[in-house]
Amino acid sequence: MRLATWNINSIRTRVGRAVDFAVREDIDVLALQEIKCKPEQFPYAPFEEAGYHVEVHGLNQWNGVAIASREPMTDVATSFAGMPGFAKGHEGPDAPLEARALGATVNGVRVWSLYVPNGRSLDDPHLAYKLHWLDALRTATAAEIAAKPAQPLALVGDFNIIPFDHDNGDPDIVVGRSTHVSPAEREAFFALESAGVSDVVRPLLPEGFTYWDYQRLKFPRNEGIRIDFILGSQPLADAVTGASIHREERKGEQPSDHVPVVVDLDLGGADDDDDLPMIFA
Repeated sequence: MRLATWNINSIRTRVGRAVDFAVREDIDVLALQEIKCKPEQFPYAPFEEAGYHVEVHGLNQWNGVAIASREPMTDVATSFAGMPGFAKGHEGPDAPLEARALGATVNGVRVWSLYVPNGRSLDDPHLAYKLHWLDALRTATAAEIAAKPAQPLALVGDFNIIPFDHDNGDPDIVVGRSTHVSPAEREAFFALESAGVSDVVRPLLPEGFTYWDYQRLKFPRNEGIRIDFILGSQPLADAVTGASIHREERKGEQPSDHVPVVVDLDLGGADDDDDLPMIFA
């Protein structure tokens, strides 16, 4: 299985790029974030003509997530247990849920397409919401793994967190002044490991950005950041045979500001030591 994640930044604007990439790179499961449309507005036809089934969760022109799969999807969910909501000026447990999570099972692999809240600024209520959202994700993930420990599980998407200093090539993002790099956000990201998932791309690709702002020539200057990840449970990590970050997708006509991240999985040979990926310390 080839599993990919891509914040497409409006699927209706970039459907051609998304489908072309999926077909060209032989992607079996493509998780999309920031689709910016309702299900009835999603351009299903190009995906279906290319042989993909599609599940979509979108509520308006903001946020939104989707999964395109060559195989049928089951157990589709549009939120994880305990996922908090958010609305400006509306605090409390009954705040409306946003379209930020979509889960589905494909050939025994549980995949969650996730668009983690941005946080906006260090003094914005959205940052508290982001941290609450991530803590709920940690709890839900731990419960899901405990219930089905042998099932490969992948949390994929735009996490809006830069885990390490070397993942930040943007001089405008500064610790102590910016979100994405605050100690609280980084702690929330690393806390996901306690739930039983880890970054399955970094052992094979320790360097590489996944996002470059459209402004101020950030891409030509390579002033990017790494915020798009594939986190996997141990059964999924054991099946990884390769990984790639597709930087070239930031080029060309009307690119997204993010690029795809891909892992190759050998699900049938995950127990064979010869099929395990090389891990570089």
